[in-house]
Amino acid sequence: MNTDLRVQYFDLRGDNEATDYFVDGAFMATEKLKVKYELHYVDTDVTGNSEQDWETFHLKGIYFPSEGKWGETPYRTAIGLEWIKSFDNADKGIGVDSDVISPFGGVALQVTHDLMLIPLLQHYIEYDGDEVNLTAARLIGLWKFDRGYWGKLDAKLPYDWDDEVAPASAEVQLCRMFNPRFGLYLEGLAGLGNDRAYNWGLGIGLRFIY
Repeated sequence: MNTDLRVQYFDLRGDNEATDYFVDGAFMATEKLKVKYELHYVDTDVTGNSEQDWETFHLKGIYFPSEGKWGETPYRTAIGLEWIKSFDNADKGIGVDSDVISPFGGVALQVTHDLMLIPLLQHYIEYDGDEVNLTAARLIGLWKFDRGYWGKLDAKLPYDWDDEVAPASAEVQLCRMFNPRFGLYLEGLAGLGNDRAYNWGLGIGLRFIY
């Protein structure tokens, strides 16, 4: 079980900026069912004024139906469903006024002893509020280093079927676990392509394991 306290700053397009303050946690409900949660509070100036309010609450269930080996590569499959509840603050430039259901599936591949790759596909669709119809391909890479360090790459390529845009992004994390229960990580973020939602970003997080 872990809880992370995180802050991410974004340099947005159009000379605007936003800061996302959020809690990000997870726990194993059963041997094959993981539950993740997030709660986001945003400070932004996209409307021309400084605005602060709650953005979204996320609740995600991840089920691991099978595991084994493909040749010499261990794998574990995952399917799940994410619920995203909006606090309806789009008039302040914070999120969208849509409550969303999002099924997903993927597989974790233990490529080497120190490297795991996780490709997955997720679709987002609203059940209440403004229309959302988006599919995202994602690749997560996790590297384990010596002395309690680990790294993470999170590359995302979403496609908005209504607006026909693909605001791609990539995030790199470097973490140091100071002991088995506490760690700190730094993040660098980049918006990619002409449809990017932001130019660049920086983040910091504290991890508590219990």
